[in-house]
Amino acid sequence: METFYRNLLENNKKWVAENLEKDPEFFNRLKNGQQPPLLWIGCSDSRVPANEIIGANPGEVFVHRNIANMVIHTDMSMLSVLDYAVNVLKVKHIIVCGHYGCGGVQAAMTNSHIGLIDNWIRHIKDVYRFHQDELNAITEEKMRFDRFVELNVIEQVMDLAKTSIIQEAWKAGQSVHVHGWVYDIKDGLVNDLEITIKNNESLGAVYQLDL
Repeated sequence: METFYRNLLENNKKWVAENLEKDPEFFNRLKNGQQPPLLWIGCSDSRVPANEIIGANPGEVFVHRNIANMVIHTDMSMLSVLDYAVNVLKVKHIIVCGHYGCGGVQAAMTNSHIGLIDNWIRHIKDVYRFHQDELNAITEEKMRFDRFVELNVIEQVMDLAKTSIIQEAWKAGQSVHVHGWVYDIKDGLVNDLEITIKNNESLGAVYQLDL
């Protein structure tokens, strides 16, 4: 068995021992269930771990990750996570967190053919199309890339608010706040985009469901 794989198992044992040393009841609490206040929708990038970024412990964050932190209304995996988080766990906050330097967003700025993922990236390209005037006006490439990352997060926040899952929760009087963040890998800090949606009044009338 290769060293890398063996180290994973050894690291698990060390992690268990360290947590039990600090808190003997650590796993006893976890085994009784979860009630996290937060759903995190983030990128699959290995450098953007949800719990570590916000200093959260196991049991405090419900997580869904995909390439470029997308909210796609035909994605049953994302919708299933969202439904469980909102209707069973009763989360109070949902954060869509992108990150500067996102490979998926960068790929959407090119015409490169990668493979199956091209079909996923097409959704990110649609975000560029929605904001092409603003983005094309930015001549410096990195600044345009960074702004594209931010706009992608904003669009995903809006798309979350448009789902029937979120709107049904609001209709029932449930408090759910949807936020947009961008994580900066170079310094570890989060940029709060200051977009928070807590009811469907922020949506265009065509998206407000009659419930």
